[in-house]
Amino acid sequence: MMIAILITTVLPLYGVLRTALSSNAGISSDPASVLPVDVNVRGFERVFGMQTTQEALDDGGSGAAINFWLYLRNSVVVATLVTVGQVFFSAMAACSFARLRWKGRDLIFGVFLGVLMVPQIFTLLPNFVLVKQLHLVDSLLGVALPTMFMTPFAVFFLKQFFMNIPRELEEAALLDGASKVRVFLQLILPMAKAPITTLGIITYITAWNDYFWPLLVSYTDSSRVLTVAVSVFKSQAPTTDWSGLMSATLVAALPMLLLFAVFAKRIVNSIGFTGIK
Repeated sequence: MMIAILITTVLPLYGVLRTALSSNAGISSDPASVLPVDVNVRGFERVFGMQTTQEALDDGGSGAAINFWLYLRNSVVVATLVTVGQVFFSAMAACSFARLRWKGRDLIFGVFLGVLMVPQIFTLLPNFVLVKQLHLVDSLLGVALPTMFMTPFAVFFLKQFFMNIPRELEEAALLDGASKVRVFLQLILPMAKAPITTLGIITYITAWNDYFWPLLVSYTDSSRVLTVAVSVFKSQAPTTDWSGLMSATLVAALPMLLLFAVFAKRIVNSIGFTGIK
């Protein structure tokens, strides 16, 4: 069963790699080939803007200039803003729900959980109106803003861990003269390093792969992220440049594949935590 799941998961990625290393003419002449046809890296050259206009046109590309490094920078900035802001503010909210006692706490937390059941598409229009009123349309901050502060999942995820931290540790720190803020920054956060790291990685991958919201608020290259740039790259060519499109897709996905490969063990271990060691 696991072998079948592995094959189903890896096969599309291999298809992307096979197409990226083939020429458009080779793909048309032998579409059923398992191995790359007419192996070359000209698709990657078009993605990085290393071909002349005529060479790109001859290979089935559009010949238009591609600001790949600008799109990469925009994706890094947006994903970093969302991850840092969401993890920090969600940790503050989760600590409040888990460690503090205040009127209406359980009711408000129930509302947070209820928001998890609201489809994201229902919030797109209100978020767009808000971002437009703030004059942040077509800006990196406007792309990051809707998820930069907190999400119900992040609050719920961290709250479950904070509830397992012995209250005696917090009381001892308060008796030693530490403030609530200091307890949060120097006691709670360091002890929650594993789930915070996991949440940060998941948030970064989610922000990196987001497509519909950046498409809605990005109009120019100055705020366009990689996921949106790939669709623009596709639309520029008179016919579908499959080799270039799959090369762009692979380049856009490669950073997240490497990130997950490095932290895969930490993610699995942190999601399966049951208490404090």
